[in-house]
Amino acid sequence: MAKTRVKKTVITGVTSEQAEAALREFSKADARIQKLTSDKELKLIAIRDKYDAEIAEQTERMKESEDILQAFAMENKEKLFSKTKSYRTPYGVFGFRLGQPKIECFKGFTKAAILDLVKKHLPDYICTKESVANNRIIDDREKQEVIDKLPECGMVVVQRETFYVESKKDDQAS
Repeated sequence: MAKTRVKKTVITGVTSEQAEAALREFSKADARIQKLTSDKELKLIAIRDKYDAEIAEQTERMKESEDILQAFAMENKEKLFSKTKSYRTPYGVFGFRLGQPKIECFKGFTKAAILDLVKKHLPDYICTKESVANNRIIDDREKQEVIDKLPECGMVVVQRETFYVESKKDDQAS
């Protein structure tokens, strides 16, 4: 579904009384939203409390049943799973799945040692990734060298100003 862009109309000629009234309405709406959100959270907590105990109990029953099924499958692996990886019953299916391949390190090998060994024996399998260090450019944005070279690199550091409104939180009626 495509989003429709709504153009924001620019309002001019606002008096200080109108601004005060707008901030009062903003604050009332904000306080009401806070109250509604709080009420919603309280009701959600009550619902969670109502069902969490039974969900935990049923989860424990599932875990115990899964352990029994796994023991049965392991004991009868040759007989039940010689042709297929799953076993069907009227209540469901269980069996074995082959996971995704992954690399595991031998005991005693550090990542640095493995990297050195792969560089030596399998150099085609080394990744190198280059990227612009944006955080360093932002940190050094006021240095003359960076100021001079940024346009040559097709970049500019921008810091936009945005408008905000915060309502006063204390002593509000909802």
